Amino acid sequence: MPEIQLGAHTFRNQGVEVARFYMHDWLILFLLVVIDIVLNVIEPFHRFVGSDMMTDLRYPLKDNTIPFWAVPIIAIILPLLVILVFYFIRKDVYDVHQAILGLLYSVLITSVLTDAIKDAVGRPRPDFFWRCFPDGKGVFDPITSNVKCTGLKSVIKEGHKSFPSGHSSWSFAGLGFLAWYLSGKIKLFDRRGHVAKLCLVFLPLLMAALVAVSRVDDYWHHWQDVFAGGLLGLTVASICYLQFFPPPYDIDGRMPHVHLQRLAEQRTGTQSMSNNPGCLTIRQPEVDSMYVQPEHGIAVSEHSAGETGPIFDDDVESGRWRH
Repeated sequence: MPEIQLGAHTFRNQGVEVARFYMHDWLILFLLVVIDIVLNVIEPFHRFVGSDMMTDLRYPLKDNTIPFWAVPIIAIILPLLVILVFYFIRKDVYDVHQAILGLLYSVLITSVLTDAIKDAVGRPRPDFFWRCFPDGKGVFDPITSNVKCTGLKSVIKEGHKSFPSGHSSWSFAGLGFLAWYLSGKIKLFDRRGHVAKLCLVFLPLLMAALVAVSRVDDYWHHWQDVFAGGLLGLTVASICYLQFFPPPYDIDGRMPHVHLQRLAEQRTGTQSMSNNPGCLTIRQPEVDSMYVQPEHGIAVSEHSAGETGPIFDDDVESGRWRH
């Protein structure tokens, strides 16, 4: 693994090096985009639809309350803006790179899984009748009773992509990742019981749920499609977040794994140089020891001058204390 110096973690001094190290991950992202395009081009499975099945498929054909072009804005652009805000606050290129990579992986993996399942299942949408027979006159095979659609081929093709809901899976993938990210950054599980933090984390999930509900209201999906899509997106978002970040309840939940690894390597290297008499001696931090009061869960430091005081999060993350 190439050495990446710690210090000012900005795009200017380390962005190119970090991106180069994760180049293969970005190439895989590009491959996922290509796969998803192919899955949208191919024809989905045309499930049998008999005349007696049209009762649940005669809902009116409506426009989307949330148009297709708005889904990437909700699922990608909005979380990306929040991630960039935290970058300008903390100036940590590790954090912003891993967060963006995790967000894109979350959405693209979800998209590929969603479209693959759509093509394989071929479930008709609730408005399938009007897609198949825009004039309202049903035509069925006299032997098999299967539909013989008279509508536009592109509209009929889209009518066989009900399960699972793409709007729902995309929204829960992107906004679900954002909820994980926020819970780590604001230290949701710090055991102080601030309800405002909880509301902030639930806000992206509420937005994703409203997008999902709109799909049922527009009669583009059955409720099972929306439930499965939301569950799929949230599951993938959780896996992708934990791939790049510790759990939010972890003491180091604010920082990505790679940042913590670099800090551990730097601490190990510093200790090795201090213990080697042939190397330059590096002055130890001013904190000599640290202990925890278990009954309060408060980290307390004993300074060389005999002073005792709490160690705050910024002290931990800036390396002003050691184990």
